[in-house]
Amino acid sequence: MQAMSSQTLPVSITHTISERTYIPSHIYTHPCAISLELCTSLKQLHQIIPLIIKNGLYNETLFQTKLISLFTKFNSLDEAARVFEPIEHKIDAMYHTMLKGYASSLVLNGAVSMFCRMNLDGVKCVVYNFTNLLRVCSDLRDVKRGREIHGLLIVNGFGGDLFAMTGVMNLYAKCGLVFEGFKVFERMPVRDLVCWNSMVGGFLKEGFVREGLELVREMFREGLRGDQVTVVSVLPCVGGIGDVKIGRGVHGFVLRSGLEEFVNVSTSLVDMYCKCRWLESARLVFDGIKGKSVVTWNSMIDGYAQSGEGAEEAWSLFQEMLSQGVKPTGVTIMAVLVSCAVLGDLERGKFVHRIVDQLGLGNDVSIVNSLIAMYCKCKRADIAAGLFKNLQSKTIVTWNAMILGYAQNGYVAEALDHFCKMKLQNLKPDSFTLVSVIPALAELSVIRQAKWIHGVVIRGCFDKNVFVMTALVDVYAKCGAVHTSRKLFDMMDYKHVTTWNVMIDGYGTHGYGKAAIDLFRQMLGGDVKPNSITFLCIISACSHSGFVEEGKQFFTMLKKDFALEPSMDHYGAMVDLLGRSGGLKEAWDFIQNMPVEPGMNVLGAMLGACKIHKNVDLGELAANKLFAMNPEEGGYHVLLANIYSNAAMWDKVAEVRNAMVNKGIQKTPGCSLVNLKNEVHTFYSGSVRHPQSKRIYSFLETLLDDIKAAGYVPDTSSIHDVEDDVHEQLLKTHSEKLAIAFGLLNSKPGTTIHIRKNLRVCTDCHNATKYISLVTRREIIVRDMHRFHHFKDGICSCGDYW
Repeated sequence: MQAMSSQTLPVSITHTISERTYIPSHIYTHPCAISLELCTSLKQLHQIIPLIIKNGLYNETLFQTKLISLFTKFNSLDEAARVFEPIEHKIDAMYHTMLKGYASSLVLNGAVSMFCRMNLDGVKCVVYNFTNLLRVCSDLRDVKRGREIHGLLIVNGFGGDLFAMTGVMNLYAKCGLVFEGFKVFERMPVRDLVCWNSMVGGFLKEGFVREGLELVREMFREGLRGDQVTVVSVLPCVGGIGDVKIGRGVHGFVLRSGLEEFVNVSTSLVDMYCKCRWLESARLVFDGIKGKSVVTWNSMIDGYAQSGEGAEEAWSLFQEMLSQGVKPTGVTIMAVLVSCAVLGDLERGKFVHRIVDQLGLGNDVSIVNSLIAMYCKCKRADIAAGLFKNLQSKTIVTWNAMILGYAQNGYVAEALDHFCKMKLQNLKPDSFTLVSVIPALAELSVIRQAKWIHGVVIRGCFDKNVFVMTALVDVYAKCGAVHTSRKLFDMMDYKHVTTWNVMIDGYGTHGYGKAAIDLFRQMLGGDVKPNSITFLCIISACSHSGFVEEGKQFFTMLKKDFALEPSMDHYGAMVDLLGRSGGLKEAWDFIQNMPVEPGMNVLGAMLGACKIHKNVDLGELAANKLFAMNPEEGGYHVLLANIYSNAAMWDKVAEVRNAMVNKGIQKTPGCSLVNLKNEVHTFYSGSVRHPQSKRIYSFLETLLDDIKAAGYVPDTSSIHDVEDDVHEQLLKTHSEKLAIAFGLLNSKPGTTIHIRKNLRVCTDCHNATKYISLVTRREIIVRDMHRFHHFKDGICSCGDYW
């Protein structure tokens, strides 16, 4: 074994040893000393100690100092103390080493006690004692002790030491007192790049992005050029605020400085461009990186996945990553699961699930949460529920994912049940929980439930959260209480664009087109700019109320004034607007001139308009295009059959019905629901299964006689193929009439009746309900598949335009 000189020991130790104790030169070259220098584990150290004792070297200062150093290095502080305490003539280096050991192990009390003992034993403090103490205070976020050490540092004459004051600055920044750290920074007479980077990082970490970026500019003005640490600190925050202009400036600096060769710098550029939605630029940087790390792949895949439109690219990149032998991490898995969820691709999702099992990540709660979300998006809430049930360490995120998944798949009862179970387990709902469960309640359309969740929001102090309050605005509107929605809307100090959208949409679905237009124009005059959803809501609102010219104006404004590209939903809303008002030719011409092929929603809107206005020719054209797309929804076939029925084209009706049978397409049965005393009562046309059926039918006979006396005339135009005396009987048994009769029988006089209908309200039921509201002096609110109808005193809020 090659002999080692004293130069192999740390300079600080050998220097102190030589000052205080004479050590024979042969001690440095002793095999035991060399073994200590080569020691790499606590196990090896325990094997060397007997040799030291056997050779009579245990009491030598060199060996005692080295043993203390190694024990603290291997985080065995008790053994370090057992060596330190019995030593009669301790040298300064031993104190310094013990203090550093306590600090490195985050034992603050031990480090402070050692510091106090040093003062009592007359050991001179060095700057590293203070920086070690500051570091442990920073890591433990103990700002009180940190302030005390800051004071001692000044008293001991280290107030001008760059290294020490950088430690003070880091302390305040890590403890969230970034501006106190900045005061220290400003008073420093000399500041190196490390100091600047620390201060910039402190600002950016605490979310003070503008201040951090301004500090970077000041650093450059003072002639200091940033390094890779500066760039890697700045870029994530630039991405966070989405300011690609600043990001491109940083990119230019990276290229001029030659920093693009550092993989972490280029990866940060990829991440920044992805967060700014500049995916093409991100991909250019990505493709130019040599020796990509897994973090690089993750950033690009996640960028594509989060964009929504790049979900297919995310999947392709993931496949390429696997083909190149790069082992995916949990971050990779979560990103690619997002892409599977966006695509709704169950098979790909299952493939990723198998990879999760192969990597042994099946118990990682974050991964399982992502799997739950993916399966729910792929309409397999049952698989998601199995994962949820088997996961032992559920977090609030897990519960949220399952509640949202149930809500998205229409399992309202299950979503509410899990919400209640979560609360029983003393897990407090957060804003995301509420934003997940409130839409589920909106589907129930029960005002009592809306009031209940509103109470939960207030008791949980979420009434200032813009997203929770936006969900409440939406739920009240969907429960028929649109005026309550407006009250909440007006009470909100800050309104997100989504808040405006749900309020405009609420007015639209309730038939208050003018109120929707007024609110939209109020929005245009404010600070919140409309997005594509806003225009969809306002055009739909115009469609529901017959404001055709206004709807056309807003569609033009969409692209001309706000540079937004119309989506298929916008085209569908425009066709509905034109067709519903009777402008069938204009609607068809609009479809013919679309820059893209019309989707099913566009042609479906056209077919619905043809049914309303009994236009066979255009109805056939729209239907033929629709059926070429092989829709699974039977409603389109029913619409065409009804168009033929109205025209008494019975052979054509038979053709459509036969086509439905051959394709296995069934008509969705119409049903109406009433919520009464915590129970939902469901009625189908002609059904006699309800316990009160005899009473309901008997009451309905009397009610129909009353409304006939008031002027009601049954509309039998929609019923064919039966004898004349059967027409009226079939109309009597429509689900809406049964539900209304049940509601009238089982509620107090004067109370409002709320009905939910899964299909569009038929003409006869709409007319009958107007008269029922007149003769019973009751308000009846009916929510069908498209909108609300408020019936009161013989008038409907839709003005018979629906």
